[in-house]
Amino acid sequence: MTDTPRLTIRRAAVLGAGVMGAQIAAHLANADVPVLLYDLAASDGPPEGIARASIARLGRLEPAPLATPGRAAHIEPASYAHDLARLGDCDLVIEAIAEKLEWKTALYAQVAPHLRADAVFASNTSGLSIATLAAALPAGLRARFCGMHFFNPPRYLPLVELIRHPDSDPQLLDALETWLTSWLGKHVLRAPDTPNFIANRVGVFSMLAVLRHTQTFGLGLDEVDALTGPAIGRPKSATYRTADVVGLDTLAHVVDTLRSTLPEDPWRASFTLPDWLQALIARGALGQKTGAGIYRKDGRTIRVLDPASADYRDSRGTVAAEVAAILARRDPVARFAALRASAHPQARFLWAIFRDLFHYCAVHLADIADSARDIDCALRWGFGWALGPFETWQAAGWRAVAEAIEADRVAGRTLSDAPLPAWVPALEGVHTPAGSYSPRRGSFAPRSTLAVYARQLCPERLLGEAAPEAGETLFENAGARLWRRPDIDARIGVLSFTSKMHALTEPVLAAIHAALDLAEAQLDGLVLWQRPPFAVGADLRQMRAEVMAVEDGGDPQRLDDIVAFFQRTALRLKYARVPVVAAIDGLALGGGCEFAMQVAHRVFALEAPIGLVEAGVGLIPAGGGCKEFVLRAARIGAQTANRDPFAAVQTAFLPIATAQVAKNAREAQEIGFAQPSDDVLLAAAELPYVAIRRARALAETGYRPPLPPRAVPVAGRDGIATLEMLLVNLRAGGQISEHDYRIGRALAEALCGGAVDPGTCVDETWLLGLERRLFVELLQTPETQARIAHMLETGKPLRN
Repeated sequence: MTDTPRLTIRRAAVLGAGVMGAQIAAHLANADVPVLLYDLAASDGPPEGIARASIARLGRLEPAPLATPGRAAHIEPASYAHDLARLGDCDLVIEAIAEKLEWKTALYAQVAPHLRADAVFASNTSGLSIATLAAALPAGLRARFCGMHFFNPPRYLPLVELIRHPDSDPQLLDALETWLTSWLGKHVLRAPDTPNFIANRVGVFSMLAVLRHTQTFGLGLDEVDALTGPAIGRPKSATYRTADVVGLDTLAHVVDTLRSTLPEDPWRASFTLPDWLQALIARGALGQKTGAGIYRKDGRTIRVLDPASADYRDSRGTVAAEVAAILARRDPVARFAALRASAHPQARFLWAIFRDLFHYCAVHLADIADSARDIDCALRWGFGWALGPFETWQAAGWRAVAEAIEADRVAGRTLSDAPLPAWVPALEGVHTPAGSYSPRRGSFAPRSTLAVYARQLCPERLLGEAAPEAGETLFENAGARLWRRPDIDARIGVLSFTSKMHALTEPVLAAIHAALDLAEAQLDGLVLWQRPPFAVGADLRQMRAEVMAVEDGGDPQRLDDIVAFFQRTALRLKYARVPVVAAIDGLALGGGCEFAMQVAHRVFALEAPIGLVEAGVGLIPAGGGCKEFVLRAARIGAQTANRDPFAAVQTAFLPIATAQVAKNAREAQEIGFAQPSDDVLLAAAELPYVAIRRARALAETGYRPPLPPRAVPVAGRDGIATLEMLLVNLRAGGQISEHDYRIGRALAEALCGGAVDPGTCVDETWLLGLERRLFVELLQTPETQARIAHMLETGKPLRN
């Protein structure tokens, strides 16, 4: 394990307020780093007008660059004309202007005198030479300069390529990789200073191969997108939609960079764009940013370019049934053999694009990456592919595919006649438990040993790599596994649910009780964590079955007993004698949200969606979710002059009544599903490690569970009446159905503590009993049963 010096970024600056620069600034703001966003002065406004407009535009972009709109307040507009001296306050300065070498070097001369001696200076260039850029800097600044290439959109695509030049400080790069990984939640690849680095070099070649073979096999552009999206494990934007999102002019620039800087590349003849695409660029149809490109939206109709006519037609591309059947085969060896054997143009196209991609990656691996892992991770993290090129090849049968590539090369069917490197037939695959093959080293290279990666207890792995350390199992049943990592903390247990979508089934609830029994007897703390989702709530199938059993003559008390057991489980988590910390990544809905609300502490991945969504299936929260909001309302009310709890109840009502899901942890804190004191991490891979450390810290400070609340003032009848008037107005306006009204009325009663006098004091048992009664009543209505059945059958809510 390699220790690294600590890098603290208190304030940053981004030079360039275009789409990419503004979004990098937004992601820094998401990570609690204040940012100065620089651009040129507008000719008809204040000096910082362009940057100010870019910040305002962030709120209109989709997907949203900012975790919450309020994060924009942490981005301050600035201009080169008036604010260069403020760069001296910044620990990190990222240049993100247009890909023009002369523009960048001119800007470097302008800003260099104002940078602090210890500041990090980086370029977000997507492919220009970092060594050439460094040469434009004063000698004293070069050691702290590097390439730092984010991918668009930077909040959502995790890849950052870190590129050094001969004078870069190696220790600084280690510290920067550590900071990017842990603070910004990025997946960092060290890329050599070669044209377009790793991800764009391979990803853009893959797009060029698709363009070439689209024409070869006579396929429509929308047909190709149907083939090269989720059908082969790639994003829905596939190829041509991706080109529109990136910008056709940007794509052309990257292709021109390849052509101009790689004169000896065996694939150089393929580094061109078809005439029809160049014609689009010439007339300013650059894709999404201009409203038209390869695709154009006419009203609600999506139209696609027909290259033959140079006009748009309705988009209707599909995968042929014969080819879909091939792609549906679970065995990748059989799948690829069938693609090679098929005479269907779509199948021949797919084999051709994979074959040429594999060929290109094998020939260039030694030049553009340290190991096969870097190429696969670059395409996973930067382009959103489910599997990288080498993973796909290895899964499809390494030797058989290599022989097929060679046969096609000899027959003149490949895009280049370059022979496969000698190491290809000598291997059975490039990924092994020992590492990934590196032609530069002539051996299998292990993962990075930087200390930051020791914080990732269950890291992402490629096909063929060693499985992560599973830990020592302490207890296991059909619903969950309790384990620990003695190398991290032998006295903190981790309970991981194993049910489908981590639903809170009876075995899961039983496992929680068993885990708490063991933790209270033998451990110092407990963490709830599993790979996403965190938990999607109660077991709807069981609920539906139990109601049907009651309708068939079963004991109606059984329904009450099931909900009571669910509530007792939540209370055990809340009042455990050891601290329970929930580490939440992915969906935390319904009961998953309720359980998280009641543990001692929460550690969230930023992008975790969380909410009380029971109204969507015709119910109200009954695992303590309503009760927790009542308790919080009472605490907030106690701080007001009139000690009225209703204001906080009213704030909570609509998000729960409308089944609102907070899109991320910051939004959850604003709504109330999370607390301001909760930890929010951008590095989701560090969740279990941080949660274990948090549980240890709570244990070391003499953790005691909270005392059960005894005298909780509630809003009572007056609060119910006020919320009911809101429901009446919504119903009259046709915004809610009659059953929505009934659900909302039950929720109002639960949040207001029942039909009692305002200010009446109740306890936790009363509130839980109220939740339970109202929940069971709704559960037995035909409308709620219809909603549950529809959700189970379609995965979507029913409005009835």
